[in-house]
Amino acid sequence: MDVIEQLDDPHVPIAQACEALGVSRATLYRQTRPAPPPAPPRPAPSPRRLSDPERKAVLDVLHSDEFVDQPPPEVYATLLSRGVYLASIRTMYRLLAASGESGERRAQRGPMKHAKPTLTATAPNQIWTWDITKLRGPLPGVFYCLYVVLDLFSRMTVGWLLAERESAELAEQLFAETVARHGVEPGSLTVHADRGSAMRSEGLAQLFGSLGVGRSFSRPHVSDDNAFSEAQFKTLKYQPDYPDRFASLTHARAWCQEFFGWYNDLHQHSGLALFTPADVFYGRVEDIAARRQVALDAAYAAHPERFPNGPPVVRRPPASVAINPLSVDDAAGEAAAPPHTGTTSDAPEPGATPAAAARPLPLTSQSRNAPLCAIHS
Repeated sequence: MDVIEQLDDPHVPIAQACEALGVSRATLYRQTRPAPPPAPPRPAPSPRRLSDPERKAVLDVLHSDEFVDQPPPEVYATLLSRGVYLASIRTMYRLLAASGESGERRAQRGPMKHAKPTLTATAPNQIWTWDITKLRGPLPGVFYCLYVVLDLFSRMTVGWLLAERESAELAEQLFAETVARHGVEPGSLTVHADRGSAMRSEGLAQLFGSLGVGRSFSRPHVSDDNAFSEAQFKTLKYQPDYPDRFASLTHARAWCQEFFGWYNDLHQHSGLALFTPADVFYGRVEDIAARRQVALDAAYAAHPERFPNGPPVVRRPPASVAINPLSVDDAAGEAAAPPHTGTTSDAPEPGATPAAAARPLPLTSQSRNAPLCAIHS
């Protein structure tokens, strides 16, 4: 083909040149002058489509005084009962939408947007999270409700309660006793929970208001806004000795008493650099870290070749713990916000001077192995 195109001699006909090279003239013309692309096919009108007079007739009926305030299903059923069929319900909606007449006209609340709860604790008794889980009883359908209040910064279980039912009154009693036990000052604490009925009860809201405790809630249908409480429940239910069913409420209380004693005072928590929740809650981290560092220094001095990264250093728990921590971009816009704020707060009025955060109670012989346990039947 290139040879024929380069041949620029008017005395040599194209037909002879193609015959000499054994090439069809049609092939030459098709490659040198390709046909334009075919036009896109036009969509054929649907045989089911209403004609313009039929569309106008449907709209006239929908605009009539009798049906102007009725939705298409009502219009369709009324006409059909009279022996009249104009169009399907979906077609009526489609015609109204094409005319810009299908918007919502009822006076009803639209979907609500819930801000992501962002809470940060830098010390004990700043943020508590709580939740309720069910423990299986001796028979199918029998459950015991375990209420657990967790300190976010230390993961310390500061209060728990086991009962045969879930109620706002029991939650109020649990928090009244827990706040009093730990000497929480007004304005220093925010309590985070999901949106259960007990968590959002009016009685609990009034109690928090009287105690100067702020409230924060998870977003609807968001499962990980209360992840710390959920993680503790998994730790509880994945214990090797966790029974498939508890024989009685007394059996369940005894097991929970032992578990929370272990969890607070013996559990080397991976999220706390392998310190126990009680170590962080009661400020014993530095003393224990110093003893650990002495042991590591001795091991390094004896066998430095076993530490290729250099002298080992004891890790410390994080300086702050957050629910839904802010991203870098969000943090720039929230630089002036207080360190522990929630989506909903019942804290004192703006401008009031908040009291200093309460210092956790020291361990005693009665509180060392168990947190508050309010027992109700």
